[in-house]
Amino acid sequence: MPAPFDLNDDTVVVVVGTGAGGGVLANELAQKGISVVALEAGGRYLPEDYINDEWDSFAQLAWLDPRTTSGDWRVAKDFSGLPAWIVKAVGGTSIHWAGASLRFQDHEWKAATTYGPVQGANLLDWPIDAAEMAPWYDKAEDKLKVTRTGGRDGLPGNNNFKVLEAGAKALGYQEVNTGHMAINSADYDDRISCQQTGFCFQGCKWGAKWSAAYTDIPRGEDTGNLEVRDRCQALRIEHDDTGKVTGVVYVDPDGNQQMQQARIVAVAGNSIESPRLLLNSSSSMFPNGLANSSGQVGRNYMRHTTGSVYAVFEKPVRMWRGTTMAGIVRDEARHDPSRGFVGGYEFETLSLGLPFMAAFLDPGAWGREFTSALDGYEKMAGLWIVGEDMPQETNRITLNYDVTDKFGMPVANVNFDNHPNDNAMRNHAYQQGKAIYEAVGATRTFPTPPYPSTHNLGTNRMSENPRDGVVNKWGQSHDVPNLFVSDGSQFTTGAAENPTLTIVALAIRQADHIAGEMNAGNI
Repeated sequence: MPAPFDLNDDTVVVVVGTGAGGGVLANELAQKGISVVALEAGGRYLPEDYINDEWDSFAQLAWLDPRTTSGDWRVAKDFSGLPAWIVKAVGGTSIHWAGASLRFQDHEWKAATTYGPVQGANLLDWPIDAAEMAPWYDKAEDKLKVTRTGGRDGLPGNNNFKVLEAGAKALGYQEVNTGHMAINSADYDDRISCQQTGFCFQGCKWGAKWSAAYTDIPRGEDTGNLEVRDRCQALRIEHDDTGKVTGVVYVDPDGNQQMQQARIVAVAGNSIESPRLLLNSSSSMFPNGLANSSGQVGRNYMRHTTGSVYAVFEKPVRMWRGTTMAGIVRDEARHDPSRGFVGGYEFETLSLGLPFMAAFLDPGAWGREFTSALDGYEKMAGLWIVGEDMPQETNRITLNYDVTDKFGMPVANVNFDNHPNDNAMRNHAYQQGKAIYEAVGATRTFPTPPYPSTHNLGTNRMSENPRDGVVNKWGQSHDVPNLFVSDGSQFTTGAAENPTLTIVALAIRQADHIAGEMNAGNI
């Protein structure tokens, strides 16, 4: 383990958050000989610590600090204190993620140009494109050992997949397989192959699934250039009278405030905590929050258009067995406005486990319809919808000064209203999902509305023009040259794909850029 860096060492890069963005960035910089201090609000858990029980795992890993919600989304009504299932631990949500690793389609980098004006949507083209990202996607797929890339085989299909595949093929869908997954189908990278345990969301006890917790973070530490400080929550980022950031104030595990000086600060706390930190770092020079001259910090929160369809069959499926999300139908991911909406969506196999099924199926409900659904659990198959939702300025993270956490920091309020395009897409997906299962003999199908567990994107978005967003094509603040954003909050638009592969690709690319700029003396 590296010797700790001094709090007054202003040559270090401070990374706030250690998930798919921050964990990868910290390791990539450390491998290049750059000194890094990573601050992580949560504790440290490794595969032997993970719990194969849905509720107990949730209590161990989830960000349970208070948050508030508003808007018309179902989550604000039914799960008002839990707008998102985000992990608070070293490795971040890369512990909890399913492993689906998909590249954006070419057109999704240029949604504003491709889709044209969409009323009420704050669409913007990314300042990068598929050609620029291709080599970084190659590096990310190799780092994660993604199946069906680099000559690696796909995962086997469980029963949940086989039901999905049969129904999808019956409807004429072509792009149906067990997906591009960051879960080993054979032994790679000192990680064994998937053992089909089925608790992917609770942390992979085998280490077959890639997570920054047991790959990038320890490898960065092994260089001696990375120090991870867990149970250290960042409160605010400080700056000097020229506007450059100088360090991060945080609370240490003993509850004492500390200040780590820094040459560069990279924020990677997810799309809720990252804008919260920037907004809480307001000053006389940045009265509306750090890096917020555009007023876009916290705005354009996206969480993908989601929902689920479950179906009951006459014979057992036992959908909980095997890899949770190794199954995908991609035919509807195309852009085809004739369906009544712009952008596209995908179907992915899903089994949350019985406790979460009971909680999410119809919260607060009881009676025959509800209990008979649970009675049919063994004979049930399930899928999840993931589609491109529209960025809206009013879907945003703000500080709620009426509610504070245990450190006195105002909590994030998450405001979200569904866009008409989101609703049209979800309704189309519900119908197609039901049709998939009915094509193979489902006796009953039922769509379920979106859960708190989702992809959190936007809120510090990339833009060509500083007035349109928060960071440039490198994730570098338009306002503050030595401040970077390194997580999914930099997404300009959401695309239809699970975001982690793109977050990792951007982090590898950003590390390359930061190292070059440091060597040149530019930052």
